[in-house]
Amino acid sequence: MFKTDLKTIADRAVKCFSLCAMVGIMVLIPGNMANAADSASSNQVNEDEIAALQSSISSRTQQINDLNSQKTSIQNQKSNVQSIINSLQTSKGELTSYVAELDQELAGIQSNIDLYNGLIEEKEAEIAQTTLELEEAEAVTEAQYEAMKTRIKFMYESGNTMYMELLFTANSFGDMLNKADYINELESYDRAMLVQYQLTVENTLTIKEELEAEQSVLDAAKEAAQEEADNMDALIAEKESEIAGYNADISDQQAIMAEYDAMIAAEQAEIAALEEALKADKDALAAATSVSYYTSGQFVWPAPSYTRISSEFGWRTHPIFGTQKFHSGLDMAAPGGSPILAACEGTVTAAGYSSSMGNYIYVDHGGGLSTVYMHASAIYVSKGDHVTAGQQIGAVGSTGWSTGNHLHFSVRLNGEYVNPWNYL
Repeated sequence: MFKTDLKTIADRAVKCFSLCAMVGIMVLIPGNMANAADSASSNQVNEDEIAALQSSISSRTQQINDLNSQKTSIQNQKSNVQSIINSLQTSKGELTSYVAELDQELAGIQSNIDLYNGLIEEKEAEIAQTTLELEEAEAVTEAQYEAMKTRIKFMYESGNTMYMELLFTANSFGDMLNKADYINELESYDRAMLVQYQLTVENTLTIKEELEAEQSVLDAAKEAAQEEADNMDALIAEKESEIAGYNADISDQQAIMAEYDAMIAAEQAEIAALEEALKADKDALAAATSVSYYTSGQFVWPAPSYTRISSEFGWRTHPIFGTQKFHSGLDMAAPGGSPILAACEGTVTAAGYSSSMGNYIYVDHGGGLSTVYMHASAIYVSKGDHVTAGQQIGAVGSTGWSTGNHLHFSVRLNGEYVNPWNYL
């Protein structure tokens, strides 16, 4: 909130007092000179009282300046803390996005693991079936092998005697040939069974080895995928831990900001108390020295080139900070460099720059009424200048906390911001 330059008021009081001392009156009352001379003695303010008031205001003004310096320091610290919070929020956001990417990658890895598990189950089923077939084949061939060994043993032990008996017991030559063929077929069968047995065993073993090799590859792939998933889980846990740390840091910084806000509120309350304490002194000086330039009627429109009201007086969502803030005036959108006019006759009590208001002008119109013009690109008046209604005092701009060319026009009455529409 813009504060009235109390020192300027005090200086003006001294100047007015000096002028009054030279002409021998404290207040010049309109009317004929004889009546003014007759009433001069009754309205004259004791010089010692004025000096005491001046001293009191100077002392309290210094206190307010000191408090404002402390307030500025605290606000700067608060701004630094807000920068830290913004940085932490950015880092947290980046980490959160990274964790989301990791989660997606982990989902893909898990999908691969599920695929490998399915393939491994299929291979294990094939191996189980092949093992069963191998066992059956081995059982059949083993039986055949045992039968063949029995026959071979029998034939070896019987030797030529068996062949001779078969031949001699033949009923005919044809029968003898048939028995000879039978003996040959039996030997051929035994040899074929032996070969088939060997091939069956070898083929079954080969298939089993291939299946086991495939399962080994799948097991290795599954193990690698699981290891990758475990690493991803660990990385995600680490990032989530970092996010938790950022959350804690943000909470700490927000607590610091709350403390700064409380300190600023306390400083503002103290300044308000001092201003209240000064009110009686200011009123006494105002009664003796101030001139009221505004009595009634409509102000001159301060931004004649304006195109629209971009923001009304009252509560709004701040265009920069995005939070609910009280807007102390009217924002008149106007081209950069276009004129800013004094709304009413008065005295310039401040003209300078601040980080929030940018280039600003403060005009006192007397009677507790003043106007403020902010975000100017140029200032054409100085502190102490007397201005008339409609006089160009600056140019529209976008300095300070501004998002585009406009004039922020405020009206203050007895130290409080009031709706400018009441005067326009």
